Amino acid sequence: MTYQLTAPLLDACVLGIVAQGDAYGYTLTQRVKEVVDISESTLYPVLRRLQKSDYLTTYDSPFEGRNRRYYSITDKGKELLAFYRKEWTDYKVNVDRLIGGYIDE
Repeated sequence: MTYQLTAPLLDACVLGIVAQGDAYGYTLTQRVKEVVDISESTLYPVLRRLQKSDYLTTYDSPFEGRNRRYYSITDKGKELLAFYRKEWTDYKVNVDRLIGGYIDE
């Protein structure tokens, strides 16, 4: 992708994925990487920050003799995601107007 993600947009992407169901770190990074060129070393600090701000919570679950850390969205995280979704819709409409030739004359 040509455009870079800002921190709030990356937060929104992570929250959107986790809102669909609990996920562990590797799965989250792979889902984001399907759309955006991002490294795992970039995403894990985002997960920690969202957890520290009480937008995500974690729990460990055994898998093949090891523990996996799963991320789950909190009610506070759902509220933030709803805000991000509205902001994204408004932003997208305005950018489409500019680059799509729909500017009011």
